[in-house]
Amino acid sequence: MQTLTMKFGGTSVGSAEAIAQTAQIIQDARQQADNVVVIVSAMSGVTNLLEEGIRCAATGDSDRHHQIAQKLIDLHRKAANDLLLGGKSIIKPPAAEAEYNTVTDQICGFVEEYRRICDSVRVLGETTPRALDYTMGLGERMSARLVAAALRYQGLDAKSIDASDLVITDENFQSASPLWEETQEMIDTTLKPVLEAGTVPVITGFIGATRDGISTTLGRGGSDYSAAIFGTCVESNEVWIWTDVDGVMSADPRVVPDAQTIETLTYREVSELAYFGAKVLHPKTIRPVLEAGIALRVKNTFNPTHPGTLIVENGLKGQHNIKAVTAIRDLSLITVEGKGMLGVPGIAARTFGAVARTGTSVLMISQSSSEQSICFVLPLGSARQVVKALNDEFALEIARRDIDEISSRDNVTIITVVGAGMREAPGIAGRIFTATGDAQVNVIAITQGSSECSISMVVDAPDADEGVRAIHTLTKTD
Repeated sequence: MQTLTMKFGGTSVGSAEAIAQTAQIIQDARQQADNVVVIVSAMSGVTNLLEEGIRCAATGDSDRHHQIAQKLIDLHRKAANDLLLGGKSIIKPPAAEAEYNTVTDQICGFVEEYRRICDSVRVLGETTPRALDYTMGLGERMSARLVAAALRYQGLDAKSIDASDLVITDENFQSASPLWEETQEMIDTTLKPVLEAGTVPVITGFIGATRDGISTTLGRGGSDYSAAIFGTCVESNEVWIWTDVDGVMSADPRVVPDAQTIETLTYREVSELAYFGAKVLHPKTIRPVLEAGIALRVKNTFNPTHPGTLIVENGLKGQHNIKAVTAIRDLSLITVEGKGMLGVPGIAARTFGAVARTGTSVLMISQSSSEQSICFVLPLGSARQVVKALNDEFALEIARRDIDEISSRDNVTIITVVGAGMREAPGIAGRIFTATGDAQVNVIAITQGSSECSISMVVDAPDADEGVRAIHTLTKTD
């Protein structure tokens, strides 16, 4: 029995036309697979609006969340009208008006809940991760109703289902993790009977719930993770991630106009790309499908005949050595240096212990072979706090001149070159740095992942685009 899990992102459900296209893709897939499980994101921009409204309410703003609430009603009502009542003649079923009334009543109910929560937050003067999770998951609940309605009125039996009834998570609000055994049990008892009845479930991405039924979210971009959870638990043959580009690109096309779709990537390569800033997949998506041996494909909702990018466990020998170039921007490079650091045990541990106490995530680390300096990269906004923490940690060493300086170089960018075949190709690093040198791009720091699947370098922000373009030329000749 063939089972296909498909996740549709915000642009794929961002308008009546997009939802109609999505519904047609699901119809076509239903002709090929015995079971189709559909995961949907909120309509484009909706999650940001929901978050903006509740945060404004926490500051005492009594108007903004009401304005957003009305905007949400207008946006979803227009999509329902165009889909079901023939505003643009997309779908004209006999019972369209009843379906329209049902869907819009549900949407208005969700928005009214949003208003009430925001009003309460305004009175309290603060919001909580728990309140944020509940409100920010409302967008998926609304879009799932629209997509299910579109499917029903294209003649397909479909049912919207809230993932909070299926995905059991821990209580780490804003970035919850699934409790796999309990989630599997809920899916076995609740979702699989829906599939056995021949119904297409349209499930909300991004959200889950604790054992006590309190709504949680899986983190921003978590609908990809939802697809991996459901794809694994229903033992899908493949998981397809539908977006608005023809798969994973060799670079950001806004920076490199001739960037190409990559036909095949390994799980390790796509994990590196996701970590280093490429808008590919939610980083947590990879692991569940990898462990289950499920193929993962990234496709374009608006060009569905394009094969997209297939993500597999292991690449084929002879594939291009360099697959893609990506960049993370708005960063700072922190350097701890001093002649007295040489051979002193514990300097690195104390450095990153101090960083950890600030709650800052380190993106890249490089240390000189002489052990006289350590440098690492972190988000720009964290630099001042981290430098202060390090100065406090090493106050005695600074006084003794064992550490000469703790400095921050702001507005830097990490450029990362990804390709599993690089470790088997002599001279790759030399060619990369020749390309950046020819382009007059100064490389400040370098590191290579232990997997030898990526090489990262730090450059000043103004040099980043030129560096990406220079390195990208190697993907064509590799």
